[in-house]
Amino acid sequence: MNYIIRPERKDDYETVENLVRESFWNVYRPGCSEHYVIHVLRGDPAFVGELDFVMEQDGEIIGQNIFMRTVIDADDGREIPILTMGPICITPELKRKGYGKALLDYSLERAAEQGFGAVLFEGNIGFYGKCGFDYARKFGIRYHDLPDGADDSFFLCKELIPGYLDGITGVYQTPKGYYVDDADVEAFDKQFPEKEKLKLPGQIFG
Repeated sequence: MNYIIRPERKDDYETVENLVRESFWNVYRPGCSEHYVIHVLRGDPAFVGELDFVMEQDGEIIGQNIFMRTVIDADDGREIPILTMGPICITPELKRKGYGKALLDYSLERAAEQGFGAVLFEGNIGFYGKCGFDYARKFGIRYHDLPDGADDSFFLCKELIPGYLDGITGVYQTPKGYYVDDADVEAFDKQFPEKEKLKLPGQIFG
């Protein structure tokens, strides 16, 4: 696994957006929106430029990860600053070879060094549990707009400062930048090579 992890540069943007598109295409929906999401998030005030990383091997970008600032609306009226994460990806041909965990571990270490207390986001416990994430419900944190009793197993949390969430219960807020219009995604996608959108088993969105 000969690679380097470094900050993303402006001249990486197009390459990274294409990487994200290739990685997420037809995974969660026919086509994908994640390449447009990262394009939008870079200009969002909540974007953490110091935690915008790419993974490079033999001069080629093979992975990326970003973080956004957000808050927990605590039940006692406070706003608790936290991070959320993603999109994060590894080029499809190198998935399940340890690169994703290496990139994530590095990213989380840098976030901890900068004093951020916790990361909450949507993901698969089967993978992210290996990097220390657990179900957010165990920390007393609820996912916004999710009805009581609904499946929240996708909602994960990792404390970067041990005890940061002790005594806190509340509702996590997804940064508004993640919500993009389908028409804007379609327009942006026209800049990229044409790919077939497929409806596949296991997709979350139609």
